[in-house]
Amino acid sequence: MAKSPKEMALLAAKILSDKKAEDVVILDISSISILADYFVIATGKSSIHVKALADEVEEKLSESGCKVRGKEGYEEARWVLIDFSDVIVHIFDEESREYYDLERLWADAPRLDIDTDEDFAYNNQ
Repeated sequence: MAKSPKEMALLAAKILSDKKAEDVVILDISSISILADYFVIATGKSSIHVKALADEVEEKLSESGCKVRGKEGYEEARWVLIDFSDVIVHIFDEESREYYDLERLWADAPRLDIDTDEDFAYNNQ
């Protein structure tokens, strides 16, 4: 069964958290943009970590039936964007995340509280 955009975003956040990504945030942009329903934003500690995070989230979401529409920035590993259509995952190095500050640019978007969301469950079913 296909996952809802919210389930996809929560799964991506959980995968990133499990791989030690820092400052994982989910923004619900569904009411303010046609780009996607959710942005998942995370920070990696190094370029190697950014690539490992991107590989893991792409692999695990693909295994769950989510299709990758596009991926940008992987080679440079400063800001990797993975487009799953309704969910766009942004994985930054620390400097790039601070510089681009997507949370400020999308300040009107409500955040999902992933620490208390009962749907924040991760499994490989």
